[in-house]
Amino acid sequence: MALKSSAVITGVGGYVPDNILTNSDLEKMVETNSEWIVSRTGIRERRILADKSLATSDMAAFAVKSLLESAKVDPSEIDCVIVATSTPDYLLISTASIVCDKCGLSNAWASDVNAACSGFLYAFTLGSSLVESNRYKKVIVIGADQNSAIVNYADRNTCILFGDGAGAVLLEPSTEDIGVIDSVFKTDGHGREHLYVPGGGSMNPATGETVDGKLHYIRQDGRVVFKAAIKGMTESCTSILQRNNLTIDDINWLIPHQANYRIIHAVGDALGLPESRVKINIDRYGNTTAATIPLALWDFKEDFKENDNVILTAFGAGFSWGATYLKWGKLR
Repeated sequence: MALKSSAVITGVGGYVPDNILTNSDLEKMVETNSEWIVSRTGIRERRILADKSLATSDMAAFAVKSLLESAKVDPSEIDCVIVATSTPDYLLISTASIVCDKCGLSNAWASDVNAACSGFLYAFTLGSSLVESNRYKKVIVIGADQNSAIVNYADRNTCILFGDGAGAVLLEPSTEDIGVIDSVFKTDGHGREHLYVPGGGSMNPATGETVDGKLHYIRQDGRVVFKAAIKGMTESCTSILQRNNLTIDDINWLIPHQANYRIIHAVGDALGLPESRVKINIDRYGNTTAATIPLALWDFKEDFKENDNVILTAFGAGFSWGATYLKWGKLR
């Protein structure tokens, strides 16, 4: 009888473009100012994929290559690749399949997941389940989004928020008391009208009219999303604590989706967690959608110690939200 396996993060990688779009730059593009942006969002700059020959798959591939190099893993060893993205390179073709080609992952099968800002967590739990089944030994989960491709830089309500980037983790099995322990996820399709891109899908296929009407850009009701995000992430984290007989004092790190500093602060405050135990990098990257949590894992990997209790939490379009509890293992 095979021992029960848990899925453990054994490698992390990340990529952000070199091009920086600062708040001062945005002041020249739309009617806004840096002080207002910082006070309302906590964002000071964001990275933009300026090279028009590159796309989401390239950022994901760069993140995977950095992961493989740091973990010292041969590409042929990877069994599966899951990419969480809302900005795929193409319709029909999964971005994950393109990443496999660009990274030489010749023995992996691959697929995409779209749950917007919750996408990485959803993909992460799918990847964890594959490892826990004992059928797969090395699974890469990626969060990657080129939000600059779907942002209207004449809309000051959305263009200040989003940036581009990619993060990746390697999941492997372990029989020790570490790794992914529990997840809580929720979805409410009634929220779809408050955060979405109206054009380009089967409801509104691309036409001259949809382009002229700017239907291929992000539209958001910020107030509704703001309140729902705080409620969803707080309740998910609280549920995780209760289900696992934990108190907030047991949690070493909270890694929240980086959508807005005020949301992050409100969730931490509601949980009673001091900001010193909340990982925040939104000031440098903005909201990179599915990439925010894996980028934080990559950014702060030196801070995580073996057996640290970590909660990951996110809220995104759909509406979709949830939280995952894991015990940190050891990176390769």
